[in-house]
Amino acid sequence: MYIDEGKHAALGKIGESMAQFAGAAAAGQFAVNETGGQALIAAIDQLLDWLDMNQFTLRNLEQEPPLGSSNAAQVMKPYMASVATDHEGFLTQLRALGESLKQARQGIETAMRNYEQTDSDEASKLT
Repeated sequence: MYIDEGKHAALGKIGESMAQFAGAAAAGQFAVNETGGQALIAAIDQLLDWLDMNQFTLRNLEQEPPLGSSNAAQVMKPYMASVATDHEGFLTQLRALGESLKQARQGIETAMRNYEQTDSDEASKLT
């Protein structure tokens, strides 16, 4: 077992959790008011914007770094690029995070609509 396997498993779990979160919202299992929902959406949008703005800079990590021509450098160059791009790599996980955030955003939007509908339904009972 690798030391960091738990970290990669955690990101997989985050993705699963976001899918469950969005599904629960779609099923009407919870609601979020406008103020709370907008605060969550703003935070998600800020992180999504950061990911989008930095995607080209981060792509530099896909390239083999210019470490020189020593034997050690020749061994390390492809390894360093693969750390960023393999199925558990940093860039792969950032992309997965972006997708999870998009799912969470959809779930929050649905939960906000659920709150409005519940509020409207309860208000109509009072009149």
